[in-house]
Amino acid sequence: MDTTQRTEQQRSADRRRRELLEAADRVVLRDGPGASMNAIAAEAGITKPILYRHFGDKGGLYAALAKRHTDALLGALRAALDAPAERRQRVEATLDTYLAAIEARPQVYRFLMHPSEGGPQSDQGFAVGLSAPLLRRMGEELAEVIEERVDLGPDSQQLARVWGHGIVGMMHAAGDWWLGERPCARAELVRALADLLWGRLAAAGDRVGGPGF
Repeated sequence: MDTTQRTEQQRSADRRRRELLEAADRVVLRDGPGASMNAIAAEAGITKPILYRHFGDKGGLYAALAKRHTDALLGALRAALDAPAERRQRVEATLDTYLAAIEARPQVYRFLMHPSEGGPQSDQGFAVGLSAPLLRRMGEELAEVIEERVDLGPDSQQLARVWGHGIVGMMHAAGDWWLGERPCARAELVRALADLLWGRLAAAGDRVGGPGF
């Protein structure tokens, strides 16, 4: 097989994978944690073994969906951080971007963060704990942003990681509670969380040579 044929086959496989992920997204948007492999295969017009062939197993499909949505969320968070505004406004905009994302697609959020809620009858079989790598990745990404933008003094790299994972943990826990109970308006929660973060962030200077924060 020549290089051109291999390249075309790879493109075809990538295109088919995207189509299957889009079908899975439609089912997740409808069913949330109750989304099943059977339902996803039916939505895509294929048999379940074909779905396994593309993603390996249920965990592989979950990981692919998680990457797809995490990539989009991280892009939106970076855009909020890069917006031309005062630091406090960007902090609030970043928090609001996360909360707006989970509010707009609660079924997707529940599927990614609470996969076990589907129950055994859903044929989902996703294990509790698969959401941890998503949060870890978001924490590392935010840590990189903080380190490149904010001067935290000695041990800046380690402190940036503490902040990155701590902020993501706060957003996740507060957002999960808020999405379930809706005790206040989103704007109120954003202001309260920003107040919690603001003291040390307000005092820290921008890193010399960095893009600023």
